[in-house]
Amino acid sequence: MQETGSIFQTTSDTEIVLHLMARAKTGDFARAVMDSLEQLEGAYCFVFLTPGSLVAARDPLGFRPLSLGTLGGAYMVASETCAFDIVGATYVRTVEPGEVLVVDEGGVRSFRLHPSDRKAFCIFEHIYFSRPDSIVFGEKVDKIRRRLGKKLGQEQGADADIVIAVPDSGNTAALGYARATGIKYEIGLIRNHYVGRTFIAPHQDRRRLDVRVKLNPVRGVVEGRRVALVDDSIVRGTTMKQIVRLLRQYGAREVHVRISSPPITHPCYYGIDISRYAELIAAEKSTGEIREFIEADSLGYLSIEGMLEAVDEPTNYCTACFGGGYPTCVPEGFDKLCV
Repeated sequence: MQETGSIFQTTSDTEIVLHLMARAKTGDFARAVMDSLEQLEGAYCFVFLTPGSLVAARDPLGFRPLSLGTLGGAYMVASETCAFDIVGATYVRTVEPGEVLVVDEGGVRSFRLHPSDRKAFCIFEHIYFSRPDSIVFGEKVDKIRRRLGKKLGQEQGADADIVIAVPDSGNTAALGYARATGIKYEIGLIRNHYVGRTFIAPHQDRRRLDVRVKLNPVRGVVEGRRVALVDDSIVRGTTMKQIVRLLRQYGAREVHVRISSPPITHPCYYGIDISRYAELIAAEKSTGEIREFIEADSLGYLSIEGMLEAVDEPTNYCTACFGGGYPTCVPEGFDKLCV
């Protein structure tokens, strides 16, 4: 596009859509949006606002969630339905993959982009990203996370005295794990809610600082006990290593780490900050080597098969970060460009 005259003012790939719309051969705003989006391949949810309308769009593979709600006769869209709950709105339905909604004084109109022959819902939305009080891809996140924890307990039991979670995203899976194994669930880590998510912190030194500030063990719970520590995922491994060390410093006799997803072995190119193999510990190390790195007494992951058994329509989900098989074409060496 630059070779044909486009001048970009930002580093956001969203700006590409504006340039495509400027080139569209139509005076209709919604049609210009759709003409532009049909030239894209990948993951997106967009909301466009004009003085008299709202246009919302979800990509044909449906990577990311998008929902429609209503409040006092007005319509709204949000990535997670918990946003509707907060403002007192009513959840209407999921915006379908490849659907474009136009909301104006006439109500809601629905249009479709060119359809895809498959779906690619990001299963990591259920594992980590979404809040447990949301409905995502038509399923309750809390329900899916409990299933993931239950499957994990069935596959990767632990000789432990208590089950504790890495809060907050590990909480629900830990409940399912405790129920499946019969091990008592305890609150052994307290989270400081004024610190953001360490997984998406931009720099490694910031992530290390965040872990120390973010989590504090409860000595009376963990001291002298064999702990089964449940978390949703291990990306780089540095956060988990610090948590294991913290638990030992507070007297835990053993720490058995259990993860409610499979090892992340491949980068995600669909809007998530794990775009290089070098950032993924499981891309380079075996489960045994990861256990040694995080200094745990044992380490167990949920299998890909067990993970997919937790959702209602497993063929609709993208699992590329756990085994490759990307749903769109990825240029060779693209991970080296993502810095």
